Parts: sequence; structure tokens; C-alpha cells
Amino acid sequence: MIELRLYTRRECHLCDAMKAVIDAETRGFPVRLTVVDVDSESRLAAEHGEDVPVLFVGGKKFAKHRLERGRLREKLRRAGEPGEAREASS
Repeated sequence: MIELRLYTRRECHLCDAMKAVIDAETRGFPVRLTVVDVDSESRLAAEHGEDVPVLFVGGKKFAKHRLERGRLREKLRRAGEPGEAREASS
């Protein structure tokens, strides 16, 4: 299972757009997406400010503000390869 974490906030058109790309790109892949509203905690709101959306894949920052179609799918495809999986677990 590949962990995805999307930091977002309400009424954010960039957040909505990134979520739509994530939904389309992850079909068929074993992922778990956690969506975090940065306004739910003052610490997160201060940390991210207006800098959302931010997507983390496997605990590492992967995209901020925009996510090009195909980029996440390629990352997930590579993560499923044996060499990449060993590298990610070390």
C-alpha cells in the first residue's frame, strides 16, 4: 500500500484540481489517500499558510500547487517495481 497525504483547504480551486488528478491517476494502484485540511489545526495552518495543495507520496513531498497528469501514475508504476520497492523500504 502506497501512502498519499494531501494537504488542502476548503474553497481552494487548486486543491480541487489536484484531488481530481489524484483520483484519476491512482485508479488501479494500491494507494491510501489521506486528505488533511490545514485549517483543522493552527500548527498546520501556520506551517502551510496559503501554500496548498501539497501532496506527499510515501512520506516525501511530491507536488505543490499543481500536479501534471501522468506524473503521479508514473511514480506509482515505478514504486511497484522490485528495485524501487526495496529502495523505498530502506
